[in-house]
Amino acid sequence: MEYQPRLRKKYQENIIPELTKQFGYKTVMQVPKLEKISVNQGIGAALTDKKLIDSGIAEMTAVTGQKAVPTISKKDVSNFKLRKGNPIGVRVTLRGDKMYEFLDRLVAVALPRVRDFRGINDKGFDGRGNYTFGIPEQIIFPEINIDKVNKINGMDITLVTSAKTDNEALSLLKEFGLPFKNQKK
Repeated sequence: MEYQPRLRKKYQENIIPELTKQFGYKTVMQVPKLEKISVNQGIGAALTDKKLIDSGIAEMTAVTGQKAVPTISKKDVSNFKLRKGNPIGVRVTLRGDKMYEFLDRLVAVALPRVRDFRGINDKGFDGRGNYTFGIPEQIIFPEINIDKVNKINGMDITLVTSAKTDNEALSLLKEFGLPFKNQKK
C-alpha cells in the first residue's frame, strides 16, 4: 500500500463529511482544501553577515524537508542600507505530501513547544480564506539543534486554502487541529 500522510487521510475521511454537514455543500469539490503552505523568514542582519543566509537556508530546509531559497531585495532602501539584489530572507512553498507532513509536525510538536503558548490568534485571515501567523523563534522545531543556532529568528507561516470565506477557512483549519485561542465575546 502506498504511503499517505496522516492529515491527508484525516481530510478525506473526517474533514470532508464534517464540513459538508456544517456548510451544506452539494458536492465534494465545493469543500475547501489546503492548497499550499508558504514559510518565510526575514533575516535583516544578513546585510552585514552573509553567512546568516546560508544558516537560514540550512535551518529552513531541515524544518520543512524541502530546499529553501533566499529572497532577494527588489529595490534600494538607503535608510536600511539595503541594495537591490541582496539576499534578505529565506522562503519555502510546500504542496502535496510535504505540506501535510509539515502541518502535522507544526500542530503536534512545534506549537506546543512555544513558551507561554495559549493558542494562535484567529485574526490572521485575509478575507479570502487564507491564514497567516508568526512564530517568534525557529528553535521550537525539533529538527534545529539549539547549540548550532547563530541567531534566533522568527518566521511567518501562510496557509493558503480554497475556501471562499474566512469562516469556512477557520472551520477547515480547526478540523486540521490548529489550536486557536478560545475567544468568547
